[in-house]
Amino acid sequence: MLKHYLLLTAGVAMLTATAPALAQSTNSGTDKFAQLGPELPTPNEYRTASGAPGHAYWQQRADYNIRVKLDDEKQAITGSEDITYTNLSPDELPYLWVQLDQNIMDKNSMTTSTQTSQLQTRMPFQALDYIERSDFDGGFKIESVKMKGTALKHTINHTMMRIDLPTPLKPKQSVTFSIAWHYNINDQLKINQRSGYEFFPKDGNYLYEIAQFYPRMAVYSDFQGWQNKQFLGAGEFALPFGDYRVSITAPSDHVVGSTGTLQNPNEVLTSKQRQRLASAQGASKPVLIVTQAEAEQAEKGKPKGTKTWTYVAKNVRDFAWASSRKFIWDAMGIKQDGKNVLCMSYYPKEGNPLWGQYSTEVVAHTIKTYSKFTIPYEYPVAISVHGPVGGMEYPMLCFNGGRPEADGTYSAERKYGMISVIIHEVGHNFFPMIVNSDERQWTWMDEGLNTFCQYLTEQEWERNYPSRRGEPRNMVDYMKSDPSVQTPIMSNSESVLQLGNNAYGKPATALNVLRETVMGRELFDYAFKQYATRWAYKHPEPADFFRTMEDASAVDLDWFWRGWFYTNDHTDISIEGVKSYTVDSKNPEVENALKRQQINAAPKSISDMRNLQDIPKTLVDKKPELKDFYNNYDPLNTTAADKQRYQQYVKALKPEQQQRLSQGLNFYEVDLKNIGGLVMPVIVEMTYADGKKEIVNIPAEIWRKNNAHVTKVFVTEKPVTAFVLDPYQQTADTDLSNNAYPRQVAPSRFELFEYQQRQQQNPMQQQVSMQQKEDKPTNTSAGGTN
Repeated sequence: MLKHYLLLTAGVAMLTATAPALAQSTNSGTDKFAQLGPELPTPNEYRTASGAPGHAYWQQRADYNIRVKLDDEKQAITGSEDITYTNLSPDELPYLWVQLDQNIMDKNSMTTSTQTSQLQTRMPFQALDYIERSDFDGGFKIESVKMKGTALKHTINHTMMRIDLPTPLKPKQSVTFSIAWHYNINDQLKINQRSGYEFFPKDGNYLYEIAQFYPRMAVYSDFQGWQNKQFLGAGEFALPFGDYRVSITAPSDHVVGSTGTLQNPNEVLTSKQRQRLASAQGASKPVLIVTQAEAEQAEKGKPKGTKTWTYVAKNVRDFAWASSRKFIWDAMGIKQDGKNVLCMSYYPKEGNPLWGQYSTEVVAHTIKTYSKFTIPYEYPVAISVHGPVGGMEYPMLCFNGGRPEADGTYSAERKYGMISVIIHEVGHNFFPMIVNSDERQWTWMDEGLNTFCQYLTEQEWERNYPSRRGEPRNMVDYMKSDPSVQTPIMSNSESVLQLGNNAYGKPATALNVLRETVMGRELFDYAFKQYATRWAYKHPEPADFFRTMEDASAVDLDWFWRGWFYTNDHTDISIEGVKSYTVDSKNPEVENALKRQQINAAPKSISDMRNLQDIPKTLVDKKPELKDFYNNYDPLNTTAADKQRYQQYVKALKPEQQQRLSQGLNFYEVDLKNIGGLVMPVIVEMTYADGKKEIVNIPAEIWRKNNAHVTKVFVTEKPVTAFVLDPYQQTADTDLSNNAYPRQVAPSRFELFEYQQRQQQNPMQQQVSMQQKEDKPTNTSAGGTN
């Protein structure tokens, strides 16, 4: 750093603020600190400017009585339901809209006809199956829609069905109507949708994960009327709350797990199973209700009879269930805010040992941790079901993947992947099953908030847990990618280009940055809990979240929402240069000594060094008579006159000014450039000459008058040898090479290798193989060891 001197005078301040430039972005003409006005809806009596529900807030209600039968021979569902719909809006409704989400698997669905794909010279059969879908007859077959036995006129538009009412449904009135239907269940390994069946060839049995199995009421709300956007596959579900009574008829040897509480345990469970279930209520570790040995025995037989399991769920927005004779079932009870919560898992033997060891423990841990950061979990059960792929969430129940190898071993990635997906899907009980956001429009409101809480929960499970999402550094590659493959977070669910990065990773990262860097944990945690409390069992919109986070913290976050949620800007702040200053003390002895040090330390002139050789003697050296006073004069020698002038100067100063001259402070002018366009706090680490370090956190408002370029002066008692921005990588800065001054070369390595077949064994298998080799007896003969 080039050192400069500050000349202090009594009359004029030599340090002045830079004249404010127009506040503008590096990427657009928009002021990054402009308030979110046009972007947010106008507050009203339903939704307030504070982000809370208004005094006239309302929402509709839908209650269900459903009867379904599982056909284990044909893999089909037959069902009928009575829906009681209550109009709590101020509007008359001449018709109702019902969602038919199974129709996404119809051969002629809008999803199938609009899907894009590419052919390659070599393609797996599964890829062609996905393109053709010619061998599966999917979608709802609506048999009847009636009210009091009389057929109702209805119109099906892809995944939506309009039911025309005989007379408009007035405010505060209810109507009950019935729907009968059937549909074929998809093979999840061929058509990977959110539910379906898995077939196990070795024992000839099926495992069913059943959801979107009944026609469901669409949401009618104050902010958009009917939510009738078609279901195309990405935008999940917007649903009203209500009470459910569901009777599920399945083969008599099946175990059925479901949303809600079982109403007829004496009819479907053995006395031993009921005893085990009762003991699980207060258990500190999972209790087996159905053991692996019992499940394996059930796999061998296929009785012809059936059983009907009846479940009831209060104040939920959806319902799902699972059924199989292969299920192992375990449970343990926890207390949450004084209420009993039964945490349970259903899984085939193929899931062990991972599932028996971890699943229910993870369920319990998730309920406890999410309740701490949001609101207490109020439902009576929380269930994890193991299926073949992915993960999907429903009230009180979720479907999760993560299966060990056939020999029972597994990689670390498989273990942590399974734990993470269970945390994530169980966590969805809070977002959106309780805080009931509109997934069809805004995926990030449930997936992003939930992924953030998943990150918090993972870190409380195990120190240094390998979380995929949440840490800002993990979002860097996406945020610095080509803008053409990105969409802003505030994009409709069906329009997002990279769903995982856009709707899961980036909003989760944004919330972590808010918590750790912008707001601080105390303010963030309070505001986040306030949002969950305000909108529990209600329908929040993005503005309600944005406004609540500001309202409960007194932190203006419009700049943050604008940058992170409405644009594709990224973080890239650069230290363009640093100038070092110290105060000119006016003391000739001090200043002359410093000047002499600088002269001695200055680089030598190449001409001077060569002249010493090429010119042994100058003319003055040869003729001393040419020398005069100035040949021996040293301007850096302090004279009595210099000292006298200094004393006079000091005497004329005020005491505080005299002290300022002698403090020996260091001043550093740091030039900062916002290259990425995303305004963020500036976090500066200074390394002092003695090796100690200090971190200074500067709020994002430093950019408020110039979004692109600012200069900041730092004053230190000790000299600084280096400046580094964002030393803990907490702002998702996409280019660390310009974060240091002096510039630092980032070390890296490359690997030399000879191509060979990829290692197929996971670390557990390798260890088992090594142990088997060590334990293998040595062959011997009479002649000695071979």
